[in-house]
Amino acid sequence: MNASATPTPTPTSRALNWCLHLLVAGLLALAGGRAIADGRPGAGLIVAVAVACGLVYAIGPRLPRVRRSRQAATGWLTAVGAAWLVLIILTADGVWVAFPLYFLQLHLLSRRLGATAVVATALAAIIAFAAHQGSLTLAVVIGPALGAAVAIAVVWGYQALYRESDERRRLIEELTATRAELAEAQHTAGVLAERERLAREIHDTLAQGLTSIQLLLRAAGRDLPESAAAQYVEQARQAAVDNLAEARRFVAALTPPALDGSTLEDALERLCATVGARHRITAHFSVTGSPRPFPVAHEVALLRVAQAGLANTVRHAVATTAEITLHHLEEHVTLDVVDDGIGFDADLAPLLATEGGGFGLAATRARVHALDGTFTIESDPGRGTTLTARLPRAPATETTSEARS
Repeated sequence: MNASATPTPTPTSRALNWCLHLLVAGLLALAGGRAIADGRPGAGLIVAVAVACGLVYAIGPRLPRVRRSRQAATGWLTAVGAAWLVLIILTADGVWVAFPLYFLQLHLLSRRLGATAVVATALAAIIAFAAHQGSLTLAVVIGPALGAAVAIAVVWGYQALYRESDERRRLIEELTATRAELAEAQHTAGVLAERERLAREIHDTLAQGLTSIQLLLRAAGRDLPESAAAQYVEQARQAAVDNLAEARRFVAALTPPALDGSTLEDALERLCATVGARHRITAHFSVTGSPRPFPVAHEVALLRVAQAGLANTVRHAVATTAEITLHHLEEHVTLDVVDDGIGFDADLAPLLATEGGGFGLAATRARVHALDGTFTIESDPGRGTTLTARLPRAPATETTSEARS
């Protein structure tokens, strides 16, 4: 029943609307019932007009235009008012219907037009009541006038409270948004401060150490004759160079060098080739499904899973082959790292990581879980190991691999 300019319906306002509907129906029934009970002349006509007024009133709330358009609401109120005028001409009991009409007019019409309609309705009620009483007395005037004043005070007071409540709600939303922005700014400042601290620590420790290792290995390579040892020294030097680049990229919060300017598939292919060249193991890479771009954070996580899996294979598995498979599914991307090594008891993986002084598997699992993915380990002694990382395809709101190429 609300027009476009009225407040959004709430459970309380809907309950008040139903009370208003029931009040109109009750007062119309009272007018018709008393006409029949008193045996008044023209009782049938009074009942018919009361029913017609009730039907016109009932149609309004069911018309979508009445709820959305103030012009349509004005037309509906005019029709209800016309039926009511006929009723008060026939019976004085119809005067009491003016009270719910006041609320309807104030509720559906603009402030000025609503007040004008209430005054006109009150005057019509006073004139009709006086005509039926045969005289204009103070009591005849007080009833409709007092009802109009109460209706105006109640409706305007409710509208003022609603505006104040809406303003308070808007201020609370702005405050909440401001607090969220402040928290985000503080978080960003904390991340930057921590990154600066890590940059200093890495530069003074890991980066300097890797640089020294690289220089020493280069010098050793020059002094060694062409032999297998010289090849191992060169591989060790290249590993130090790669890890130095990783450390510097980590400090700058950039993508890994392996993903810089290339796709995840290319990076995994190069990873297998590098591992196969540096270690006595054959590493293969394959892809299933149709490759599609997805967020860089997911690509980095899957690359780290592959790196960690192959590193564990080289160090602990005593394997001869390793297989990395990237599965592009409709809603997920899955990476499998499978080797034919000695395997281990997967239930003891957390204990083995703790005793070994590292946290590779735990860190890998945490990285995948942070992206709402799953990470599983399947292994048995003598049967090799399978690592599986499964990540959902997030909406493409983040930077994807297409943006890097």
